[in-house]
Amino acid sequence: MKYYVNVFLVLLIIISIFGLQPFRQTIDAEKTLVEDTGVYATEVRRLPDATYLVAVRTPMPEVKADMVRWWFSDFLQTTEHYNWWHPKDHVWMDWENKMPGENTGSSHLVHEYIGGELAKLRIQFVNSAEFFGYEVNDENTFVICAKVGLLEEDINVAKMCHVVRNTLDGAEMRTRFWLGHVAKREGNKTITSIQGFIGNTALVRLFVLDKHSAEDLKRHAKEEMKYLADLLPTLYESEKRG
Repeated sequence: MKYYVNVFLVLLIIISIFGLQPFRQTIDAEKTLVEDTGVYATEVRRLPDATYLVAVRTPMPEVKADMVRWWFSDFLQTTEHYNWWHPKDHVWMDWENKMPGENTGSSHLVHEYIGGELAKLRIQFVNSAEFFGYEVNDENTFVICAKVGLLEEDINVAKMCHVVRNTLDGAEMRTRFWLGHVAKREGNKTITSIQGFIGNTALVRLFVLDKHSAEDLKRHAKEEMKYLADLLPTLYESEKRG
């Protein structure tokens, strides 16, 4: 009897730390963001490791992947530009380590409202190969991936990725957030910490992460990407002509 009790306790500890499927890869970025050709669902879903998946599909008529690349890499420079992206929710922005024409290695510092709460975030852009295992960007596809952290604390709390692919009538953006990936950071480097270990356990994620906040993020992402889809064609054409 004691043997079975001990086995049960061990299993309970494993599930509390890792979730229901501890050896399953839950990011699945390559399959569902790049390779799938079917309909990409806009959804909020709790994953087996207790993180939350937030996914948003945005049709972008008359937009091409290069326009979105230009927006992030070259054009987006001021709080005014940031406000165009979402006039109600976007409050302030700045850049850290930003090089002209580049995103990788830079961090987008923002204040924005998500579900009525002001979020102060540091969005650190990383090479897409860190998510997908290979470089995804090409002439018909723009991919930008990031680690999302708190601006006023040296800790990351999520991962995100936008994939924009050209279509016959424009482009399609597939956005994905994985909430609950916690890591202490020093500059752009993530470091081992007790906060990271505890924050990434399934038990803590179950208590800390809630569906309402994930739904708020989904709503915000749908709105801001719709604004971007609407403003980019005219803005891109006028800037290129000028």
